[in-house]
Amino acid sequence: MMTPVRTIIDLPPDQLEALDALCRREGISRAEAVRRAVADHVQTHRAPDRERAFGLWRAKPRDGVRYERRLRGEWDR
Repeated sequence: MMTPVRTIIDLPPDQLEALDALCRREGISRAEAVRRAVADHVQTHRAPDRERAFGLWRAKPRDGVRYERRLRGEWDR
């Protein structure tokens, strides 16, 4: 596991009160609640696979179209 990095955030009083109430109900620390919230937010808003795959062949030493044609050429044999 990577070493956690400490960060400071500012929350309005109403959010802090709601966070503290959640932490009491769940029996967790503020830090754990924030970690869970960030993990959930990142998971929910991550780029779709197709966007992460765009440009995947850019750094490859071969031409992607030629490679595809060579592979498909095997179908004709």
